[in-house]
Amino acid sequence: MLSSPWIAALIAIFSWWFFTGIILLIVRRKDVAGATAHGASVVWGVPLLALGIFGAVISAASLNVANIYLAFFSVLLIWGWVELAFLSGVITGPLRESCPKSLQGLARFRRAWQTVSHHEALLLCGLAFMAVIALNAANPLGFWAYFILFAARISAKLNLFFGVPRINLEFIPQPLLHLTSYFKQGPVTVAFSLGITGLSLVTAALGLALFSASTAEAQTGHALLFALCALATLEHWLMVIPLPDAKLWRWMLPTLSTNTKTGQSHEL
Repeated sequence: MLSSPWIAALIAIFSWWFFTGIILLIVRRKDVAGATAHGASVVWGVPLLALGIFGAVISAASLNVANIYLAFFSVLLIWGWVELAFLSGVITGPLRESCPKSLQGLARFRRAWQTVSHHEALLLCGLAFMAVIALNAANPLGFWAYFILFAARISAKLNLFFGVPRINLEFIPQPLLHLTSYFKQGPVTVAFSLGITGLSLVTAALGLALFSASTAEAQTGHALLFALCALATLEHWLMVIPLPDAKLWRWMLPTLSTNTKTGQSHEL
């Protein structure tokens, strides 16, 4: 049953929703608990990071359906820990101050880079690690899953910086409130056109590869990657289309205190 491409695609969609929700839940609870709690959650998550690294290494050695899934979930564990470290404010960048409103152009971009450079460097190290262990291995799915997440993340950040019509600030955690001053709400730019076109083309290519796949391993792997890339494409469209996507996770998150909400509204 797990070799069915339909099941694989549904698993990818559920995993995207579940892992995102868990990370948001942890970050929201730590926002309520206090600043020092964020660092503790990242430390407690290190065993899951180690598990993801171990799974990524052993799954690359041979190609079968079980290892396809193991590689996929291992990448989600690695990616999830890095995102948790970022959203918790532990691994971001050397600059943690809001952007002056008068700053424009290249100076604004340099300052924005300083707020996230450590996180970007860690993501790049993760990509290099996955390339070394999986790109030329018997089972390269781990590398391609990570690459899709990496490319989509970079595109999303650039679009938030250059400008998109719709920006959801509801889930921005307390340690990263200064980043909202680097976001720009406005008409779409060339960055959006390039990002959505690239993601759409890759999604279409993966769909064609899935349609023509002749083995269970190929069908499962392409279904997982197709669903992952389609979700990344959808997330980009949600920067333009006014849909209440936040409702997917809002119901499972604890409510912020009145003081926290007031402080967040003031900062935004």
